[in-house]
Amino acid sequence: MVKMPKSIWMPSHARLRIESGAYCSIGLIVPGLGAVLKAGSACATLPAPAGAATNLCYSLKFDPTFPCQQETNTMKLVFFNDFRLGVIRDGQIVDATDSFGGREFRRPQDMMEELIIDWDHQKAKIESAIQGKDGVPLDSVRLRPPLPRPGKLICAAVNYLEFGQREPSILDAFLKSPNAVIGDGETCELPPVPATVFHHEPELAFVIGKTATKVSQEDAMSHIFGYCNFLDMSARGLPGAVGNSFFLGKCWDTFAPMGPALVTADEIPDPHDLQIRLWNRDDPRHDFPTSDMAHKIPELISEFSKITTLEPGDVIATGVNHQQIGAVQDGDVIRMEIKELGPSLIINITDPSHREWPRGIDTEMAERMLGRPNRV
Repeated sequence: MVKMPKSIWMPSHARLRIESGAYCSIGLIVPGLGAVLKAGSACATLPAPAGAATNLCYSLKFDPTFPCQQETNTMKLVFFNDFRLGVIRDGQIVDATDSFGGREFRRPQDMMEELIIDWDHQKAKIESAIQGKDGVPLDSVRLRPPLPRPGKLICAAVNYLEFGQREPSILDAFLKSPNAVIGDGETCELPPVPATVFHHEPELAFVIGKTATKVSQEDAMSHIFGYCNFLDMSARGLPGAVGNSFFLGKCWDTFAPMGPALVTADEIPDPHDLQIRLWNRDDPRHDFPTSDMAHKIPELISEFSKITTLEPGDVIATGVNHQQIGAVQDGDVIRMEIKELGPSLIINITDPSHREWPRGIDTEMAERMLGRPNRV
């Protein structure tokens, strides 16, 4: 007979007690045992400890005597309608604006930066503000970008290994104009310039949570507040855009769609274990893992913070895999998704010039990225 503990501490801070006939209401992984307790299952089979003759079957339920069982450290934050602060809960948005006690801010960005800087205290105020409050459906509100005017918007350049098919490039980056930021449901307008093509580039972005100057890679992740979807819209082949002139191709107004949710860092155990997907008019394009990143996030923070001080609310985008990149044109609807970051980011494309390019994946661009390791 194998003797098992009466209770097991879980990483989510919920305490479970083993009892006969109990009900398991969520899916969890038991540390040290490796068992996945599936949602809605009355019984979970656990691998037997060393020396046991067979696996054992236990029924689990929450012990209501432990108040910590309902606690969660995770949160998906949004701005909605006239930049009210909201929290996504059970697929709905709950208004959390009252957490600021009626304070007024000059800009929505100031509100979000205040929240980030004072998160240890503000989190409890948000939880109190939404407690017992009903939410509204996501599709009944206008979602806004969570960082409407970041102080810095830094984009890593050529930072993917193209499914492991190329050697890492020297770390490089560019600044994108904060005025380029738009949110979910808004429209990206292609400017009337002689570009050879306009491209979509879906990326994982992270938001700085505390001031970072000359940060070590070992300490870098502690400076992240959260993560969000990001689209680096790009104009290619502009006259004069030679060498590393990213400004001409990247900084147009509406060329930095973001959001809709800002997910706190504790909800993403490993940002290098995510999948980025994109569709154009429901036609699948990008589908690549963040593990393909050449220069990982700790290195990005460490190296960028040597050049410029990173402040709370700054946004850093981590780059794109170019192998499934494609053209955008008038009338397109772009949807990108990183499942763990909540609702998809959806934008519309308009082109007053009504130009057209071949649809589907830009194979020429994909091949060029495999044969040219430096710049685009």
